[in-house]
Amino acid sequence: QVQLVESGGGLVQAGGSLRLSCASSGRTFGAHDMGWFRQAPGKEREPVAAISWGFGNTYYADSVKGRFTISRDNFKNTVYLQMNSLKPEDTAVYYCAAKPPSGGYVPLLQAGYNLWGQGTQVTVSS
Repeated sequence: QVQLVESGGGLVQAGGSLRLSCASSGRTFGAHDMGWFRQAPGKEREPVAAISWGFGNTYYADSVKGRFTISRDNFKNTVYLQMNSLKPEDTAVYYCAAKPPSGGYVPLLQAGYNLWGQGTQVTVSS
């Protein structure tokens, strides 16, 4: 049974940085597209970033472009989300997720993701 476990969340001041990690236990997730999503209190879960398997093409929500970077290390079965210039509106529970590879463009949608982590809290104070 493959599990995804997020870590790296915490409390940070506005303008600060955090790096989230998502490690896979069990089978390697090398042949999966990976995504980061977040859910703020009272809001629906939204996509943040995605990375394709293979070429590692990356995709970002407009709200985080230029501030967040998604990356993956298939040898370590880990995907990362480097978050810089954090804002209070970035406060949310962040989830990583995996889905079968799309073979190209990875749309920033929740559809298709069939494996989810338990989430890690990120709180940005003003």
